[in-house]
Amino acid sequence: MKNIKTITILGETVLAGESKTIDMEIAKLHNTAKLKIPIIVQRSKIDGPVVLFSAGIHGDEINGIEIVRQLISKKINKPQKGTIICIPIINMFGFINRSREFPDGRDLNRVFPGSKNGSLASRFAYHILTEIMPIVDYAVDFHAGGASRFNVPQIRLTPNNPELKTLADVFNAPFTLLSKNISGSFRSSSDKLNVKMLLFEGGKSLDINESISDAGVAGAKRILSHLNMLNPKHIIEKPNSETTYIEKSTWVRASCSGLLHDFKTIGSFVKKGAVLATITDPFGKFERKVKAPNDGYIINANHSPIVYQGDAIYHISKSIDEANN
Repeated sequence: MKNIKTITILGETVLAGESKTIDMEIAKLHNTAKLKIPIIVQRSKIDGPVVLFSAGIHGDEINGIEIVRQLISKKINKPQKGTIICIPIINMFGFINRSREFPDGRDLNRVFPGSKNGSLASRFAYHILTEIMPIVDYAVDFHAGGASRFNVPQIRLTPNNPELKTLADVFNAPFTLLSKNISGSFRSSSDKLNVKMLLFEGGKSLDINESISDAGVAGAKRILSHLNMLNPKHIIEKPNSETTYIEKSTWVRASCSGLLHDFKTIGSFVKKGAVLATITDPFGKFERKVKAPNDGYIINANHSPIVYQGDAIYHISKSIDEANN
C-alpha cells in the first residue's frame, strides 16, 4: 500500500485512517462566548478522493443541515477509500439567530473569495476557501429555498460541463437546473479551484421536510458509490426515473396583494393556463386566479399565506423555444 499524504486543516493534521473533528473559531459572540464550527473529517487507510458535504451557508436553511447530519449519524461519511469532510453548519452565527445572513448583514454566499482582514462574513469565506477547499476534489453544498419559497429537490450546475453533468446524473435529483455561477458565491470560487461542486436545493427556510432529506441523503450515497467510496453496508436507493433537465425557467409573480391559496402543483408538469392558485382579499370582495404562463414543471412554490403584488409565487420551467420568444 502506498503512503497516503497527511491532510492539514486549520493547522491540525489528520492521518490516513483517522477521524477528527476540527473546530473553526474565527470570531466570538458579542458576549465573548466562543463560537465553534465543527469540521468533521473521516479518512480511510486507502487512498482516494476528498469529498466535502456542506450546508448552512445560509443559517436558516435547516433542511440542508439535516441532510449532512444524517450523513454523519448514519455513518455514511465513513469512506471505504479517500476522505469525507462534513460541515453541517458553515454560518453558525446565522443558525443561532435563525437568520440567513451573518450578523454584519452580509450574505456569505456573495462575498467569496473573501478577505483575511475584511468583514466578518468575508473572513469566514476566506478561511473556508484557503484552509479547506484546496484539498477537496468533489463537493455537494446543500441549500433550501429562501423565506417561504419551497424548492423541489434539484441540483444546480453550470452549463457545458461534462464532468458536473455526469455527477448530476449520478446524484439523480428529480430535477437538474442549468445555471451560471453567481459572482461571489461559494460555488463560483470553488469552480476556480477546480473543485467539482454540485449545489443541491430543496425545501424552504426554517423547515425540515422528510422527502427533501431523503432525496439529499440518497443522492449523496449515489455520488459516493460512483466514486467507490461508499461502504457496501449502505443500501443505495434506486431512483424511479432519470433527472429532468431544465435549461430555462421563469417566475410567476402575484398580480395583486392578498391571501394566497396554493393548489399544490409543485413538482408536477402543468399546461399553459392551468390554475396554480387563487389570491383573495381578507373581506371576500375578490378572488383572482394565478395561471401558468406556459407548459412546464413547477419547481418552486411560495408557501406564504400572504403575498404582495409582485411577489414571486411560482418558478416554472420553459422550453427552449419559449425562452427564445
